[in-house]
Amino acid sequence: VGERAANARATADGPKERAEEGSESRKSRMADGPVASAETAGKKRAANRLVCDEATNDDNSVISLSPAKMEELQLFRGDTVVIKGKRGKETICIVLAEDDCEDHQVRMNKVVRKNLRVRLGDVVTVNACQDVEYGKRIHVLPLDDTIEGVTGNLFDVYLKPYFLEAYRPVKKGDLFLVRQAMHPVEFKVVETDPGDCCIVAPETVIFCEGEPVKRSDEEALDTVGYDDIGGCRKQMAQIREMIELPLRHPQLFKTLGVKPPKGVLL
Repeated sequence: VGERAANARATADGPKERAEEGSESRKSRMADGPVASAETAGKKRAANRLVCDEATNDDNSVISLSPAKMEELQLFRGDTVVIKGKRGKETICIVLAEDDCEDHQVRMNKVVRKNLRVRLGDVVTVNACQDVEYGKRIHVLPLDDTIEGVTGNLFDVYLKPYFLEAYRPVKKGDLFLVRQAMHPVEFKVVETDPGDCCIVAPETVIFCEGEPVKRSDEEALDTVGYDDIGGCRKQMAQIREMIELPLRHPQLFKTLGVKPPKGVLL
């Protein structure tokens, strides 16, 4: 009788214990689920958020990533990507891999940074851009202050060598700099067909007739930046690391548990 009573109590308590275990498990999953999903989403969002660095090759149509970052973002050499900067600005470029590039960096030249309204050390996002068509026609015009004293045909001297067999992606509203004939000339993409961006192929018709674009009509990029200073690379790197980095990215120091330096002697 005693054994039967004990078995009966165990049978009665079993579902209760299992229900309590199931409830705790569900609570644990509910508590961990949003955190885990948020962490996963955060990692996905963070993967394509990269810090701007100076390019080693001065090409207006190219950005560079590390091989590991290329693989993480599932990008291949020569892919077209869209880069998003500040104030809703974005542009398209060709992506290449550089072995000595850090995983958290994206290398781009001054022209690309200017189109994105960013500076060295700013954060941009990089995404694959698969559906970029070959352009039927594009219309580009020079900026007035860059063609002073320039003689000859702009298309033959500047545009044709720049676009010839290069398959460069362009976006409406972007600026690009062409260095030819010992006199660099800056152009603006006024119109593209089809869409707001396209790839300039050999069959793309390039129009360059019209009044030059006034510099005053273009949005100025504020003041002078690090990339406008010649030389002093070591000193600028130290200043950026010890002064600018703690001010602009304090969360890095909090994450590492390191107190940022209070200043630097010049």
